[in-house]
Order: sequence, then structure tokens, then C-alpha cells
Amino acid sequence: MNSVYDLIIVGAGPAGLTAASSAAKAGLKVLLLDEFMKPGGRLLGQLHQEPGGAWWNGIREAELLVLDALEAGADMETGVSVTALERTNDNRWTIWTNKGCYRTPFVLLATGAAESANPLPGWTLPGVMSIGAVQVMTNVHRVRAGNRGVVIGMNVLAMAIVSELRLAGIELAAIVLPPRNALSGKASDPDAVLSSLLRFADLAPNAMLKYGARFFQCSMLHNLALHLYPKRGIRMLGVPLQLRRCAIEIVGRDAVEGVLVADITVQGELIAGSERFVEADFVCIAGGLYPLAELAAVAGCPFRYMSELGGHIPVHSENMQTPLSGLYVAGNITGVESAKVAIAQGRVAGLSIAASAAAKKAPSEAEIKDSMEQVKRTRQEALIQFHPDIATSRAKMYQSELV
Repeated sequence: MNSVYDLIIVGAGPAGLTAASSAAKAGLKVLLLDEFMKPGGRLLGQLHQEPGGAWWNGIREAELLVLDALEAGADMETGVSVTALERTNDNRWTIWTNKGCYRTPFVLLATGAAESANPLPGWTLPGVMSIGAVQVMTNVHRVRAGNRGVVIGMNVLAMAIVSELRLAGIELAAIVLPPRNALSGKASDPDAVLSSLLRFADLAPNAMLKYGARFFQCSMLHNLALHLYPKRGIRMLGVPLQLRRCAIEIVGRDAVEGVLVADITVQGELIAGSERFVEADFVCIAGGLYPLAELAAVAGCPFRYMSELGGHIPVHSENMQTPLSGLYVAGNITGVESAKVAIAQGRVAGLSIAASAAAKKAPSEAEIKDSMEQVKRTRQEALIQFHPDIATSRAKMYQSELV
């Protein structure tokens, strides 16, 4: 039983690493735990160009955050899975892991987000993976997922990763919608998907598509665009974005050989006789992200369902504290947003915990308040917005009657 730490952080992604630095610099003894073999979380797979032309290299950003946390005095252990945590009568938390137990007065859950499944016939074949998995294979492990792929699902995560795959020289035959079923929801509705695509028009690879997308945000023109959208799709980064086609089945005997697709109406209904086969040796399913909050549930934290934030969210205040004494949350566990927002939230959590723990160099109330304002500024400037009305939903969460 290890009880030498003032704070234990579960998850060494952007939020956890930043929180570790902030808390350790304030004088707390901090331990970071992560189940992956190296720290960095989803940062490790990220690579995209910022609006100003600079490149966001997630691996490099992770290295800088890790270095900052280590120089501040935080300890890290990777390859550690946390299985449970419990608040005991002595006002401390007991944390169970695959490598033993820890006890600490403060815990920060920065477990991030996970990808939602969107099943269809053939999805268990070798060569079928989530869009996030192919991002990690490509950007982290430098392994090609295959020679020719099909992406099933259109959302902001998929569009960002498609650009990364094209930069790596991987051919994509098409991006199509998932079939309509009990789990697909609006992801198989062309109207809802088009609205979502128009929201992140700034990710379009050229000016014509950017301005065209903004032009069709008008409701009347939006409806016209939906009816006139070509069945073959509009090419984005050389890949047909086929809003009026959906996958029916992933085909293959021992591995992926292709995808059976069909045309659909503007309401998302299959058009009989329009089926065709698209040859591919791998398939990426883009089902979206949801907060990875199981440990918060195990701890007994109350939740609120907020679709704009990705699903069920642990109740927490703006300083990232939950209603459970000594338990804090930060990053995508609090709602799916960008890595930069997670970093800003991590700083808030680290400073807030240091203040609650009366650390030697505890931050002032003004410093904590300034860090909260930085979260808002970062959110406003974010290139990628995963859901609409995020700021409004955050405000609702932080109302005193909810926490």
C-alpha cells in the first residue's frame, strides 16, 4: 500500500500531464498513472495544420508536457491499469491497480474519451478498425493500415483523421454514411450529417469548399444542397465524400475485401437496386467519441446527460471539483473537446487541488480564476468543435444547483 502521494492522477494525456505540472510546481507530491506504454494520451496520434499555417504535432506537444511534469517533480508510471477507487472514512482515496494499491487524499480523473461503436454486418473481419485506431497505427506506430480503405461515418474526428491518412499517402476509396440502425442515430441521416459538416467548414482543404460550405448554411440553400448533392460525392483531399451513400455490409472471407454500399434518399432510406461493391483491404468506422467516465461512476460520482458534451458527464464545478471530497476531473471525461481545451482544464484542476491541499506554493484565488478564463478563451479559439453549443452546456453544468 503506497500512501506517499498528495495527488494521484489517472490518465497521462494532455489534461493529466498539465495538472501534474501545475500541482507539482505548487509543492504537491504527484503521481501520474496511465495504462498505455508511454504518456501522452490521444496527443500521440494528432497531426494537423493550424489556421495560421503552423503544424500541431501531437507527439512533440506530448514530449514537452511530459518534460514539464517531470522537471516539476511529478512521478509517472505507465502500463498501469486502475480498476477501482473508493473513499474511506479517513478522508483518503484507495486506488486499486494491476500493480498494487495506493492511498491519497486527492484524485484527478483525466481518463479522456473513447470511440463509440457503430456495428454493421462484417465489422468483426480482420482489417476493420475504428478511425482512432488507424490514426494511432499511422501517426504513432508508423504502420500502414492497408493499401486502400473505406471510411464509414462522417464527423469532425473522421474528417481530421482523413487528412492525416492522405498526408501519409494512404488511399481512401470513399467516405460513406453508416447504415440506419438502433445505434447509428443521426449519423445515418444525410440532413443531420450535412449540418454537422457545414459547422466545421474551416477544415475544408481549399477556399472553394470553405466558402461553398458557408454559402449553404442558409436553411433554404441547405435543403437545395442536400437534394442536389451528387451520388458519387464531392472530393475532399482526393477522397469522395459520399453523403448520399451508406455502407450495407463489409465483405470478405478471412479479411476485408471491400464494402457493399447503396444509394440513399435525402431521408436516409435505401434505394433498391443501387447496391455496388467498393474494393478495399481495410475499413475505418467513425462512430464519434464519448467521455470515458467509468471510474467516476465506480467512485460514486453523480452524472448528468448532456448530448452537446458527448454523453454522460460527471457532475463538476468550473474548478473541476466533483461533489465527492478530494475527487476532481479534467479533460474529455468532462465533455469531448480539443486537446488544447484539455490542457487548459488540466491547469485549472492542478491549481485548484493545490489550493485545496494548502500546498507550500498554493495559487491565489485570482490565479485560479484566470486559469478558468483561459479555458473559455481556448474553447472560443478552438479549430475543432466536436459539438454545437458546448459553451452553453458548460454554463448549465456549472450552475450551483447542479453541483
